[in-house]
Amino acid sequence: QVQLVESGGGLVQAGGSLRLSCAASGRTFSSYAMGWFRQAPGKEREFVAFVDWSGGSTYYADSVKGRFTISRDRAKNTVYLQMNSLKPEDSAVYYCAAGLIATTMTSAYKDWGQGTQVTVSS
Repeated sequence: QVQLVESGGGLVQAGGSLRLSCAASGRTFSSYAMGWFRQAPGKEREFVAFVDWSGGSTYYADSVKGRFTISRDRAKNTVYLQMNSLKPEDSAVYYCAAGLIATTMTSAYKDWGQGTQVTVSS
């Protein structure tokens, strides 16, 4: 099992940037794929980005491609989501998750953080 704690959320104006962090504990963190998901009020949780266990492969939802960057620091057991050119529609609770395979499917991730709120004002 991997314990995950997100941080870095907050309130930002449209066009601004935020960097989310997800600190992981557990000896097997380096073998897990990591994903970022988000959930806005009244909507289902949706995929944002994933990075594979090595950090060499990443994938993004079309809605964030070119604006968000996912990365992982294996030495620090931390995954990041750099979010640039933020839009009001990016407002949501952002969750990081750990899974055995790198996929867009929410159900494939077994361990989840508590989430961090991102609010983008227009």
